[in-house]
Amino acid sequence: MITTDAKQRILAAVDARFDDQLAATAELVNSPSRREHEEPAQNLIESRLQNLGLDLDRWSIDSPELQAHPGFGPSTVDYTGMTNVVGTYQPAQNIGKTLILNGHIDVVPQGPEDKWSRSPWDAEVRDGWMYGRGAGDMKAGLIANLFAFESISQAGFDLTGRVHLQSVVEEECTGNGSLAALLRGYTADAVIISEPEEDALVRANVGVLWFTVRVSGNPTHPREMANGFNAIDAAFEVMQVLRGLEQTWNDRKGEHPYFEDLDHPINVNFGEIRGGDWPSSVPAWCELQVRVATYPGTNADDAWAEVEKCVTDAGAGSDPTFETVLTPNGFYADGYVLEPGSDAEELLEQTHREAFDAELTSFTTPGYLDGRVFVNYGQMPTLVYGPVSENIHGFDERVSIESVRKCTQSMALFIAEWCGIDEG
Repeated sequence: MITTDAKQRILAAVDARFDDQLAATAELVNSPSRREHEEPAQNLIESRLQNLGLDLDRWSIDSPELQAHPGFGPSTVDYTGMTNVVGTYQPAQNIGKTLILNGHIDVVPQGPEDKWSRSPWDAEVRDGWMYGRGAGDMKAGLIANLFAFESISQAGFDLTGRVHLQSVVEEECTGNGSLAALLRGYTADAVIISEPEEDALVRANVGVLWFTVRVSGNPTHPREMANGFNAIDAAFEVMQVLRGLEQTWNDRKGEHPYFEDLDHPINVNFGEIRGGDWPSSVPAWCELQVRVATYPGTNADDAWAEVEKCVTDAGAGSDPTFETVLTPNGFYADGYVLEPGSDAEELLEQTHREAFDAELTSFTTPGYLDGRVFVNYGQMPTLVYGPVSENIHGFDERVSIESVRKCTQSMALFIAEWCGIDEG
């Protein structure tokens, strides 16, 4: 246990640099790091890691080993120009526990900018909130990792355990960035992922499948519609049977610990639809882009087989030209559960109490998190924990400034206690 004086110095160090932390967060929000456009933002992170005096590692995530891994999500983009960045602190006295501080640099598309009350990239601070795409999910947390780590040296202490600060790509669509970091050899005694989680700890989250359903049939002139096959109409039949599967899986929530009390843990989302070639031709094709959630403990292959059967059965007995092809094109991920009782969770409860003057709570989320990589494939206790946010993936996304400050303090105390400090 570190002394009370050391704790106060670390908390004060976070406060002393907090304006700089907000400025660094705003700078990162100003860099639109949508998929395949993350490199300028990664340059900013690399520069900050370099200024911290860390050993730098930046590499393209593309590799045969990644593609062969059971946790790999099939990708529709070229990975050769997409990089992860990791800064490693090697202590002079390597006697403490090791830690990974992980965050993702990629953000989802901003949508129509005229629906925002401000530019999605201006990082305006107003009434206790910072606005902007990625401000909550998760650039505030990514920068908080760096400043929590830096506060130890700012307080005058040296850590005695190794720390890896990771900025990864692909969290919003495959999870392959964190998986590539694991395959690179980065492991530790614990992991913190500072996602926007309402000042709470994630106990469990769902797995996710992304896929395309292509429905095809027989085109004809509208005057002879009865002789043709409308693929767009048929796609709506596919949507209905997937809604049925969604209900079936939700009815099983009582079989899955931590999901029993959620109203609707399993969600099927039809994110895109397009089809047809001409207003006066009965459409011969239609494509749906689909996201399906699964319970932890359900293997992605088994879930995929059930989805395929469901969609195939939708065409059974229909028009003989009714054809469906399903293609995975993103997340192919199992869910995970953070089992209670780890030393890491016990310590986070303590440091959260010291920073917030409140007890740490936990909850289950029906969204995807990279925690599944470290728990399922690295067997590392992984604390997904971060600040209050609103409208992530929506218009006027924002993150609470005070929540960011307190989460940074909690993580700084965690780093000092977990890795140890030389108070001499």
